[in-house]
Amino acid sequence: MDLAGKRATIIGLAREGTVLARFLAERGAQVTVSDLKRAEELQENITRLEGLPIRFVLGGHPWEILNQTDVLFLSPGVPKDAPIVVAARERGIPVSSETKLFFELCPAPIIGITGSNGKTTTVALVGEILKEEGYKTFVGGNIGQPLIGYLNEIGPSDKVVMEFSSFQLENMERSPHVAAVLNITPDHLDRHPSLASYVDAKKNILRYQVEDDFALLGYDNQLARQLRDECHGRALFFSQRVEPKEGAFTRDGEVIVRLEGIERRICPVEEIKLLGRHNVDNVLAAAALATIAGASPEAIAAVAASFLGLEHHLELVREIHGVRYYNDSIATSPERTMAALRSFDEPIILIAGGKEKRLPLEGLAKLVVEKVRHLILMGEAAPLIEKTVREAGGREQEAGREPVIHRYATLEKAVETAAKVAQPGDVVLLSPACASFDMFRDFAERGERFKSLVTNLLPSKW
Repeated sequence: MDLAGKRATIIGLAREGTVLARFLAERGAQVTVSDLKRAEELQENITRLEGLPIRFVLGGHPWEILNQTDVLFLSPGVPKDAPIVVAARERGIPVSSETKLFFELCPAPIIGITGSNGKTTTVALVGEILKEEGYKTFVGGNIGQPLIGYLNEIGPSDKVVMEFSSFQLENMERSPHVAAVLNITPDHLDRHPSLASYVDAKKNILRYQVEDDFALLGYDNQLARQLRDECHGRALFFSQRVEPKEGAFTRDGEVIVRLEGIERRICPVEEIKLLGRHNVDNVLAAAALATIAGASPEAIAAVAASFLGLEHHLELVREIHGVRYYNDSIATSPERTMAALRSFDEPIILIAGGKEKRLPLEGLAKLVVEKVRHLILMGEAAPLIEKTVREAGGREQEAGREPVIHRYATLEKAVETAAKVAQPGDVVLLSPACASFDMFRDFAERGERFKSLVTNLLPSKW
């Protein structure tokens, strides 16, 4: 795309919109940025763009801006059926995004990873493995900084590893050279009109591949496995249940990668530092993807045995009097919280709740009844979670394991109560199963608040 003189309008001045605005302006585009928020709410990002010839239209999306638009760029949070987007399409204005533009301009092959759960950890693992192998590696997309700001630094022989959300994928018309769909479970149904629509967005990571591309699918997840028929390139699988013809699997307690008929022993499963069976899946996927990209078994094993995880992902915050506190604020869906619960054999005090996303809660409720000693709820979804857990507890009365349920308006009160009821050997787990937007800016702010509260607990007080 020739950007000089192009009249580019960006909808949304969040992290991605800010980086894209700078990139376009520095390459001679006539940039307009529009956001529903007012200037005082966006001052930090506006300040980052000082000195650049950028026009700001804030507090709404007036359709008049389309009269001066050659291409419309959407931030991931903007629905494709938003009125301004529909109007642009009706006028024949091309609709793009930072991700779409990066694909057009990136000189290096891209490893793209999506899934309902585990994609951030898997992306980070692949990035660390390729760095361990000695490659110049760029990691971004839905994780970290938008990569378009690093475009000048990327060469044809470098490695690019990207995380893709369904929002980023739904407008894509290209697929990465190496693509992975880790799993698909119901998520973001507050944004996508149906599960089928959500799955269809995920398919874009595979839809435009060609014969010499690679597609890695999670065999143990039915919806991901069924995407085999959507693959135009070479299909591989990772699994803890079966040994696929090509891909990654476990055998006799070891991680194995099989590619082009050659088996590579990576490491014993027990050497993986990350907690939980779901993280074994993430290591398997990362091992397969890194092998395709040229990494050695030694580099994969070194990272698997040393990688302790990401912030807000089952992050150990502190241990006080034999009670361990974990921050799993990234768990914005029931499936993520279920994976966290399965990672512990100890008695659990679970802090959950937040903005409800219209996702099924029955599986989570059953697991809570089985594994949780105290359930501390907060936020908009608290009444619905409590109701579902009590119904599950009623069905499990013979087991006599319904948790003690507490409900509070603030995270501060939730942490205070958790500390009071915790006993040596317990795990206090923030794993909300919900979005954060009813109480916090995002999951990161929620996790930071939890960590601050736990750090400031006085051991002598309890």
